[in-house]
Amino acid sequence: MKKALYYIIYSVTYLISLLPLWLLYGLSEFIYVVIFHLIKYRRPLVQKHLKESFPEKSTTELKKIEREFYQWFSDYLVESIKMLSMSKRQMRRRMVFKGIDVVDQIVKEGQSCAVYLGHYCNWEWVTSLPLWVTPEAQCGQIYHPLENSDYDKLFLNLRQRWGAVSIPMADTLRQLISYRQQKKQVVIGYISDQVPFWNNIHHWLPFLHHDTPVLTGTERLARKVNHAVFYMDVRRVKRGYYEAEFKLITREPKKKKEFELTDIYFQMLEASIRQQPACYLWTHNRWKRTHEEYNLRLNPETGILDITTPLEELIQKKSS
Repeated sequence: MKKALYYIIYSVTYLISLLPLWLLYGLSEFIYVVIFHLIKYRRPLVQKHLKESFPEKSTTELKKIEREFYQWFSDYLVESIKMLSMSKRQMRRRMVFKGIDVVDQIVKEGQSCAVYLGHYCNWEWVTSLPLWVTPEAQCGQIYHPLENSDYDKLFLNLRQRWGAVSIPMADTLRQLISYRQQKKQVVIGYISDQVPFWNNIHHWLPFLHHDTPVLTGTERLARKVNHAVFYMDVRRVKRGYYEAEFKLITREPKKKKEFELTDIYFQMLEASIRQQPACYLWTHNRWKRTHEEYNLRLNPETGILDITTPLEELIQKKSS
């Protein structure tokens, strides 16, 4: 039964993907009307994020960014579906990578690459990187498996269609060590702007006017396996066309101070977002964990976080 459901989902999605992009963008316009005007999908959260992230902007400017975000997000959905049947030629024309010569040279010199990404522009299309990078390297991306196994399989199909491998987050270090033992160079993408669980918070930094808890696993892995570290600066050229430029941060991650790579990444990501603010995933509840709540949950004597007690109880204990 589960297999049948997956094949139904895949078949329907594939048939939709066969539609030309100009027609899919017509579907995107319909999706925009539904999620923006009718169901108002997470609009209060998006408005809150935009207002707090860009206090210097007027109400008119913020409303414009909000509308453009939902238009881009609707396009992102149909563009992701289109990947199932898009030709290599069309993919290469619509998703262009720059700085590949630097990546190829580093790979040829025997060093692998870690690439910082964000939930910005079309990160699904970035999985077409194997169409550009030297075949000497294995491209891949770290991902968190979806709870729904059918949709997880579908997205794995999308993300691995061009030859990249999807590595579950929990298996990252083991896989990287395995590639090193095989003397196989890799170019691995890390979407590192996700919200860490309470017990994974080791660093806070300023990001878009927020005191932000951040994941630091990417820099720890890069140090452990000595990968060259890049930031991928993506921009939307026009509807359905993106450019992604590799920007080298360091080839010697072990020489960087603790959290320095993470700080640099978030500074570069913020600069990208400020260029095209509508292309960031504002519906993601990025700042749901606050420093104030973290301090309430932290036992200063043991250094252990209480991650189970409801916040209301913690506040009552603090005030009593």
